[in-house]
Amino acid sequence: MMRFVVPVAALLTALPSFALYKVVGPDGKVTYTDRPPATQGTTGKVQPLSSSGVPVADDALPFELRQIASRYPVTLYSSEKCSPCDSGRNFLRQRGIPYVERTVSTQADFDAMQRVEGTSEFPVLRIGGQQVKGYSDAEWGTYLDAAGYPRQSRLPGSYRFPAAQPMVAREAAPAAAPAAPAQAAAPAPAPAAQPTPAATAPGIKF
Repeated sequence: MMRFVVPVAALLTALPSFALYKVVGPDGKVTYTDRPPATQGTTGKVQPLSSSGVPVADDALPFELRQIASRYPVTLYSSEKCSPCDSGRNFLRQRGIPYVERTVSTQADFDAMQRVEGTSEFPVLRIGGQQVKGYSDAEWGTYLDAAGYPRQSRLPGSYRFPAAQPMVAREAAPAAAPAAPAQAAAPAPAPAAQPTPAATAPGIKF
């Protein structure tokens, strides 16, 4: 038994110090930590959560928060008329989590969502390499805690969250052809000369 456990423990300690771990205990209880379990004899399952995605490189962020965001970028995938998406967005903003949002509203967006996240459930939160389906403030908060994000907002007052972008970039509408210059109106024809009435005889009235 020790011959199996020792190599596993050595492998865990060789992982990067900023990796996240999902630990499932013998009783089924799930916990999250940024350090490998110290107990060699544990029978729980350990799943490293690797970092991926596009870092949020924003000089407006405080240095510590910028470092966390570069390691564990946060992306929110949302759809139209989705109340849980609205709740999740408000949660991230109130906690001061810098994130990018990708919206799904067309078939092309949906197909791209399937390729990237493999789900049609909304919202989806991605923290580094960890995917979280559906909205739960407790679950989202647990993962954000494990990634090192502060529980209270540290965003500067001038910070502006980036606008949501569709999964698939929209093609720009073709520019309208320039209107042909208006032609000058033809001059109106000169009125025809009226014939001079013939002189009438004196004493005759009309």
